[in-house]
Amino acid sequence: QYMEQIELMRENEMDIASEFLEMASRLVYIKSAMLLPKYEDEAEDLKKELTGQLIEYQQCREIARMLAPMVDFDTFTKTPSKVEFDLTYNRIHDPMDISAAYVSAVGRGQRKLPPDRSAFAGIVSKKIVSVSSRIIHVMRRLWHGRTVTYKELFEAGSGRSELVATFLAVLELVKGKRVRIEGDGDEAIVHMIEK
Repeated sequence: QYMEQIELMRENEMDIASEFLEMASRLVYIKSAMLLPKYEDEAEDLKKELTGQLIEYQQCREIARMLAPMVDFDTFTKTPSKVEFDLTYNRIHDPMDISAAYVSAVGRGQRKLPPDRSAFAGIVSKKIVSVSSRIIHVMRRLWHGRTVTYKELFEAGSGRSELVATFLAVLELVKGKRVRIEGDGDEAIVHMIEK
């Protein structure tokens, strides 16, 4: 229904209809003002205004009719004109502004540089221990049916990275059913599972 109304409005050309209604209401207002003696002066002014607009409209139409054969927008083209640009920098700046801009630019440049090696000292300088190396270490300790306490596996650890890797290695071995942990706390014993 909405689309039907849109099509109907297009067919009726609502812009033209609205202009027609506006002009009709204006004429009715002028006519009613002319009939009332109280508003005769106002009606005369409105009539003169409307007459002037109609004369102006008629003159515009006449001029447009005369100019129409002379102008053809499809045939007249203008090639772009070459413009020489003056690239000389002519502005004058306060020396302090230039100094501040330089300091700011240098600071931005330094921020884009990679960080100094000392920034990574806490990460890179520490020994990185892989979980696979600790799995091999635990399996060697348990070779030939030996048993060790859970606590003994961590006694030789020299750093946090090695301790964490050992813990993860024991978890992987338990998950893979290669070792078993029996007992609780410090008394827990780790031994290999016979296959």
